[in-house]
Amino acid sequence: MIRYELSGKRALVTGAASGIGLATLTRLAESGCSVALNHLPDDPRGPEEVSKLRADGYDVFSVPGAIGDGKEAELVNAAVDKMGGLDLLVNNAGTPGARKSISSSDLDLITDELWSAVLDTNLIGLFRCTRAAAPLLRQSRGAIVSLASVSALTSRGSSSAYAASKAGIIAITRHLAQGLAPEIRINAVAPGAVDSTWQIEWTEAQRQSSIERTPLRRRCVPEDIAETIVYLGFAAPMITGQTIVIDGGLTL
Repeated sequence: MIRYELSGKRALVTGAASGIGLATLTRLAESGCSVALNHLPDDPRGPEEVSKLRADGYDVFSVPGAIGDGKEAELVNAAVDKMGGLDLLVNNAGTPGARKSISSSDLDLITDELWSAVLDTNLIGLFRCTRAAAPLLRQSRGAIVSLASVSALTSRGSSSAYAASKAGIIAITRHLAQGLAPEIRINAVAPGAVDSTWQIEWTEAQRQSSIERTPLRRRCVPEDIAETIVYLGFAAPMITGQTIVIDGGLTL
C-alpha cells in the first residue's frame, strides 16, 4: 500500500457512510487529509462513522444530504465551509434502483421510476456536485474521481438503466476532463463485483461464480477501489479523462 502525505488537503466523498465511499474516506483521513463525509440525512451510519474517525484523531466532518435532490450545491458549500476549501471531489454516491438484478428482457420491470431513481442520483446529481465544486477545484488545481462500473462496458449489471447511468459517467468524465483542463483533472473508476454492504443481493452461487470467472480468483473489496481513487486524486498528475477498470480481470 502506497503511503501518502496529504496534510493540508481537503476532500469531499459523497455516499460515504459505508462501502467504497467509507473505505476511500478512511484512506484519505489516515493520510492526513481533512475529509467531509456525505451521507443520507436519515442514515445513522454517517454520524457514527464520523464519531469513530474523530475519536481516532482524524479530521472528518459530517455533511448530510441526498445526492439527486437538487440541493447538491448546498451540500458542497457546507463541506467547503467546514474545511476551508476543496482539493478532491469523490463522486461515489449511487443507487442500483433495485435490490435484485433485472434482466434487460424484462422491459416492464425497467420502469420510469427506476430510470428516474438511477439517473437522478448516479448521473444528474453527480453533475450538480461537479458543477458546484468546479470553481473551488480550479483554485486549488484539484481533481475529481467518479464511480462508474464495469456494467457500463459489458452486458452485466443490475439493470440496463443502471448500466446506462454508469456509461453516462464515463462519457461525462471525458467531456469534463477536456472542458475543465488544465486546472482540474477528472477521472473515473469502474469496479467489478465488490464485496460490500452496498450491492445488489447475490446468492452464494452467483458470488462463487464471479470468483471463479475472475483471473485473480477473488472479488474486490472496498479498499481495492479506495486505493486507486486516492492515487488518481493526488498522485497521477498526467492522468485525466480516463476510466480505470478495477475487477481482478473479470471482464477480460
